[in-house]
Amino acid sequence: MGLKLCPFPQCLPFISSCPQMEHTEVIRSCSSPVFSRVLALEYFFEEKQPLQFHVFDAEDGATSPTNDTFLGSAECTLGQIVSQTKVTKPLLLKNGKNAGKSTITIVAEEVSGTNDYVQLTFRAQKLDNKDLFSKSDPFMEIYKTNGDQSDQLVWRTEVVKNNLSPSWEPFRLSLHSLCSCDIHRPLKFMIYDYDSNGKHDFIGEFTSTFNEMQEGTTGTGQEMQWDCINPKYRDKKKNYKNSGTVTLTQCTNIYSFLDTPQVAIDFTASNGDPRSSQSLHCLSPRQPNHYLQALRAVGGICQDYDSDKRFPAFGFGARIPPNFEVSHDFAINFDPENAECEEISGVIDSYRRCLPQIQLYGPTNVAPIINRVAGPAQKEQSSGKATKYSVLLVLTDGVVTDMAETRTAIVRASRLPMSIIIVGVGNADFSDMRMLDGDDGTLRCPRGVPAARDIVQFVPFRDFKDAPPSALAKCVLAEVPKQVVEYYASQGIAPGAPRSCTPATTPSP
Repeated sequence: MGLKLCPFPQCLPFISSCPQMEHTEVIRSCSSPVFSRVLALEYFFEEKQPLQFHVFDAEDGATSPTNDTFLGSAECTLGQIVSQTKVTKPLLLKNGKNAGKSTITIVAEEVSGTNDYVQLTFRAQKLDNKDLFSKSDPFMEIYKTNGDQSDQLVWRTEVVKNNLSPSWEPFRLSLHSLCSCDIHRPLKFMIYDYDSNGKHDFIGEFTSTFNEMQEGTTGTGQEMQWDCINPKYRDKKKNYKNSGTVTLTQCTNIYSFLDTPQVAIDFTASNGDPRSSQSLHCLSPRQPNHYLQALRAVGGICQDYDSDKRFPAFGFGARIPPNFEVSHDFAINFDPENAECEEISGVIDSYRRCLPQIQLYGPTNVAPIINRVAGPAQKEQSSGKATKYSVLLVLTDGVVTDMAETRTAIVRASRLPMSIIIVGVGNADFSDMRMLDGDDGTLRCPRGVPAARDIVQFVPFRDFKDAPPSALAKCVLAEVPKQVVEYYASQGIAPGAPRSCTPATTPSP
């Protein structure tokens, strides 16, 4: 059985045609399913946001809901769910009549600003055998306790077949999903033996908190173990010890690393006159230029990891008002005190408004903008906290003029909590950019000092102009998680934990 959610009335008669459709996992052989997947929606108080829920009986091998058996649907508004936090509606057939006594219950919870995730890995040992001719097929469910003392399913592992000592696959959960960002909130872990008829056999349970899980796995290689208890056996059997044990082998915080993504756009004359259709900055009503396409593709991914969705956005290589002097790090919203734009759409709006007011000039100096972003990163490093990791997205059309200064700036930045993504726009020779990438060898400044780590990822946009936007975003962001881990590991910083401030012992470039 599966549940489909779709904003309405944009939804067409066939739900698979709805561009904003979301769906839960499929639960087999169960007439009262509890879905574990969380569906995230933006709530706007000033807008009416109708929702429509469709429930289907999923057919094996089906590729779309139209192949499944429709069981019923329900409608309500997002405002109703938010105000009541828990809404139960009858499921209706296509003729408007009740689908028997079937109902659907939707629970809402406000999402906090944190983007922290945790990766967990569990294994079990010597679980009770519930099958007569084979071994149990264990899976685990995790529940958090709500304020009304009800339990809410947050994760269900895969089933491990015929194994009394299963090792489940590692999985990631947001702290909001796991414990509503309350590390002391009670968590319940339930172990079952899977049965194809949906009547799973209960093996045992245990309780914990995220705080306890963190503290129990702080040391290298340290694990935490619980007895898996079946209350019925415990109450009836005199010498009952447990129904097996469950071990937490990994509890790792995943950094909210893109806390301050920043954008820098090349406004040098080599891009061509924006009034010309041949210009890389041409604002055509028919198709967005390559700068806009790259901004939407990469920025759209970055903003999902940014807690406040605000992007400092800069330009370089242009003459700017009022005196029309050349600047290599000006705010494209022309507010020198606050260069932030609201979401990536705000960056795009500022770019469109900025372009007619400036004169494209040159040269293509990148070092000033790198140094500007490196300043706050240096303060972050000196603060003794591992809370912000900056990512600078540079969009440029050509060869860097200040290559020596740029190399020096990158080598300095390699010791700071920041990464640099460079997207080459147009058909210029990007050989120098590939050297900055460091994939062919360690980047060094002109004095010979090597970069502490590779922090630059370069991608020419022309390689992706015919690919979907997600392909470009995936490529340019692929190395960032590795760079984040390398930085924190090099500084001896535990995930989310404060550290003592230790000056770098490597030579300064």
